[in-house]
Amino acid sequence: MPGRYIIPTMSRYRFLAFAATVLPTLASAQLVEDYNPPRANCCLASTAQTLANQLQDWNQLGRYHADNEKLKAQPADPGRVVFMGDSITDGWKLAQYFPGKSYVNRGISGQTTPQMLVRMFEDVINLKPAAVVIYAGTNDVARNTGPSTIEMVEENFQAMSELAIGHGIKVILCSITPVSDYGPRKMTDGRPPADILKLNSWLKAYAEKVHAVYCNYFAAVVDDKGMLKEGISRDGLHPNDKGYELMAPVAAAAIQQALGN
Repeated sequence: MPGRYIIPTMSRYRFLAFAATVLPTLASAQLVEDYNPPRANCCLASTAQTLANQLQDWNQLGRYHADNEKLKAQPADPGRVVFMGDSITDGWKLAQYFPGKSYVNRGISGQTTPQMLVRMFEDVINLKPAAVVIYAGTNDVARNTGPSTIEMVEENFQAMSELAIGHGIKVILCSITPVSDYGPRKMTDGRPPADILKLNSWLKAYAEKVHAVYCNYFAAVVDDKGMLKEGISRDGLHPNDKGYELMAPVAAAAIQQALGN
């Protein structure tokens, strides 16, 4: 039809994903002296389709769905504890650091508190754990899913806690671990230490208010400069084995306190 653009080869969703990727670059374009554009992907339609597929499960409920179904089919374990979190939880080999414990890892790399909030029923409550260990916030500070105010992040923690408490699940709120600039990248640029300290201060006060347990990972891994200790991380953000060795007894003590044994 006159005056309308027809896109015969792309579905509507594939085109929207393509536009979201390409248009911001076009909007900032200008004439240049030397033509040296960014290298293009060989298969833009395939890239657009991949992005569109990912948007259908933006909070990654599908990641643990099959494992959750298997757990739900088993008798409830009175010692079950779910570790809910981001990559720092995702990369933690719980069976290695807590042998013989019924601890369930539900960490997903890169996630922020709004994504975890949507996962609370599927990945925590429906598994009927005795307690949930919530580690989150560093990716909110880094704006992984867009900018948020500190109040928005706090409200997400509050909502997760209230959901768990309302279903008889003990809540353990973990302090956000510090970052460092000792590695190949300067982590403090994307995750300002001041923002981490603000959230940790609120988490500690809120845990006391709602009779949750405050799990202070920060104190266990921080150095005298307020940075993540050198040698316990592979990149200034994610713990290595030495980092998890420092965090494990803190988590164990918090779980013991929460369950009262």
